[in-house]
Amino acid sequence: MKSIIITGAGSGLGKELALLYASQGFHIILIGRTMKKLKVVEEQIQANNGHADSYTVDITDKKSVQNFIKEVANHFNLYGLINNAGVGHFGPFENLKQDEMEEMISTNVLGTIYMTQAILPFLKEKNNGLLMNIISTAGLTGKVNETGYVASKFAVRGLTESLQKEYENTGLEIKDVYMGGMDTPFWENSTHIKDKSGLRSAAEIAKIIYEHQNEKTIIIESKG
Repeated sequence: MKSIIITGAGSGLGKELALLYASQGFHIILIGRTMKKLKVVEEQIQANNGHADSYTVDITDKKSVQNFIKEVANHFNLYGLINNAGVGHFGPFENLKQDEMEEMISTNVLGTIYMTQAILPFLKEKNNGLLMNIISTAGLTGKVNETGYVASKFAVRGLTESLQKEYENTGLEIKDVYMGGMDTPFWENSTHIKDKSGLRSAAEIAKIIYEHQNEKTIIIESKG
């Protein structure tokens, strides 16, 4: 059975992608910071006759990521990675704190880089596999009061587009996903979006991504 690793899989889009890909016969390796949340998703997958395993991994720690990938590669048939984990801090750029910017760079950029670097040799060896980076439309255009977040997402966009060129003559499918407003726990502690009524659900976004999975670049505009 082919295994797909999904980061940030304990809630939101990561959870919905895990449920969806599990329903299509993939074994899902759930990664997140909170085992309790991951286990809920794992049990939901198993209740629907799917297969999943959960791991807490600090994706900002390169050594931890490398050890984790080696471990799961020894136990499972690694087929793909969906880099979904991300954090955001919003507000006027002048007020952006150093620790907030560093957290976004560490998680959104370095976390994606470390996970990708660690798994690529295993996918390349088989000349077959999926790498999908969930970026958001913050990686397509500048946005007011999202400067630091946008900067991190533009970095992931550049990474992904370059990897697409670097591996274009291989059997690896490298995809970038840009989605607009989405109603997830991402916004629970933020006042950046005051009216969430126009946001798409994570389940809706996951379904659109899966329906367009044959496309190299997937853009899902905000409603309205």
